[in-house]
Amino acid sequence: MNQDYERLKECLAEMEGVVVAYSGGVDSSVLLAAAVDALGDRALAVSGESASYPLRESAEAKKLAKKIGARHRMVATDEMDNPEYRANPRHRCYLCKSTLFTALWQVARDEGLAVVVEGSNQDDLGDFRPGMKAARDLAARSPFVELGLGKAAIRAMAKARDLPVWDKPAAACLASRVPYGQLITPERLKRIELTEDFLGSLGFVQIRARDHGNLVRLEIGRDEMDRFLAADLRLQVAEKVKELGYTYVSLDLLGYRTGAMNEAAVVADGDGK
Repeated sequence: MNQDYERLKECLAEMEGVVVAYSGGVDSSVLLAAAVDALGDRALAVSGESASYPLRESAEAKKLAKKIGARHRMVATDEMDNPEYRANPRHRCYLCKSTLFTALWQVARDEGLAVVVEGSNQDDLGDFRPGMKAARDLAARSPFVELGLGKAAIRAMAKARDLPVWDKPAAACLASRVPYGQLITPERLKRIELTEDFLGSLGFVQIRARDHGNLVRLEIGRDEMDRFLAADLRLQVAEKVKELGYTYVSLDLLGYRTGAMNEAAVVADGDGK
């Protein structure tokens, strides 16, 4: 195993017992594997369960936690009960993560585990990440940041540890597909989820269904564009997505990119050019 992974295990071993904020993505999966390797049953994976967390991601996370040999628990989070969260302000992620980390600390206390850890990494520091502030405010530790490890190093560790998610695309909660200031509802989140599930069933890997009311703006990985634009497939997608509740279906010609919903927010704040 590479030196970065050994450093990570040493960092976690010093904590003596941890709850890992676990989503099943590459960052949290490496963190969980290292915690299990360092601490055994003194590491517990905990995943949030809500309308904003896709069922497919939950199922994959459970399967991977079992492969790693980790104890794993799902906890229901109640962010949808918060009117401020449903109003979808720019700090929505802060509200959601605050709810999650509060729940994780309760599990940690119940289990007698000293630390809550989460998978933010060095590369996240340059982006708009309200969830990282929630982690700091609620005293969760971020070992990758503490060790100066970015995404490339984490993927290398995942591959060396034989984790099948080593090349998994970045993921985010379903609420991130709704423009800031537009109401988040369970029904809206479900049609986003079903749209992305359908595109995934067609073999597309990097997918976002950005929900703009009666219009959905599809972001596809740029290397997948040509296949998407094939006439028969394009019409098949449009027909199915309309069945899911959208009136209009559009394809974003810039393709998938992280933080696309922040672009409009920056312009609205007067910082765009």
